[in-house]
Amino acid sequence: MQDQTPPRVGLAALWMTGAIGSFSAMAVAGREVSSALDTFEIMMYRSLLGFLIVISVLAATGKLGRISSRDLGLQTLRNLVHFAGQNLWFLAVTAIPLAQVFALEFTSPLWVVVLAPLVLGERLTPTRALSALIGFAGILIVTRPSPETLSLGVFAAAGAAVFFAFTNMLTKKLTRRHSVANILFWLTLLQLIFGLAAAGIDGDVTLPDASTAPWLVVIALSGLMAHFCIANALSIAPAAVVMPLEFARLPVIAVLGMILYAEPLELWVFAGAAVIFAANFLNIHSETRKFRVV
Repeated sequence: MQDQTPPRVGLAALWMTGAIGSFSAMAVAGREVSSALDTFEIMMYRSLLGFLIVISVLAATGKLGRISSRDLGLQTLRNLVHFAGQNLWFLAVTAIPLAQVFALEFTSPLWVVVLAPLVLGERLTPTRALSALIGFAGILIVTRPSPETLSLGVFAAAGAAVFFAFTNMLTKKLTRRHSVANILFWLTLLQLIFGLAAAGIDGDVTLPDASTAPWLVVIALSGLMAHFCIANALSIAPAAVVMPLEFARLPVIAVLGMILYAEPLELWVFAGAAVIFAANFLNIHSETRKFRVV
């Protein structure tokens, strides 16, 4: 039988190209509106547009009536965690070089390795522990902790990675009982509520104008598209293939940061990212080998 792997890998690479473009567009758009809107306002408008898109798609496909409020407590917890992580991420893209944000964000799977025994009851194997230690060495290379290099942006990016790890674990719990459509519905609705509350806490909500509205549309669309592309890539190719493709985000955003914002291409960031990549690859390769057909 003819080997079908190359076409499938090629199609997965095409989907991941869309994800890379979407994440990069969201980072640039987030920085562009940061001078006019705070992170809570950005999240509020992003969630509003995302909610309208999700509702429209569900209505058009006849799935709106299937939305369930079961496990609403878990849905709320999951989205509180994600809301915190996303706000920290938007804060980070305004404060430190975009390449550094993405490099630190790549540690999220390693935080899952460390925290999964507590949240999901999974076993911390020697390989998982080794991958986590290697990954955290990569963090030290990226950040080079000292009074001069540590900043609010670095802590925000690192914190976002931790919150994204919790988000992924809680999402895994939800997918056991809920459809993706149901999860997306509550994601956009609950985060819209959180955004409204947080943005209005100071009594001053900035309305979009002709300069910020297009960027907010980019943020909403690119956020949904990125996860849609990754889900499709994972559906046709192993995680061990898809994950290395995702790391192409780093050079792409580094070049964009250099062109758009004159950010330097720092060797330490790329070196640390390579170590983080190796840690992630070690863990995923070990996990997928368990399910490989001999």
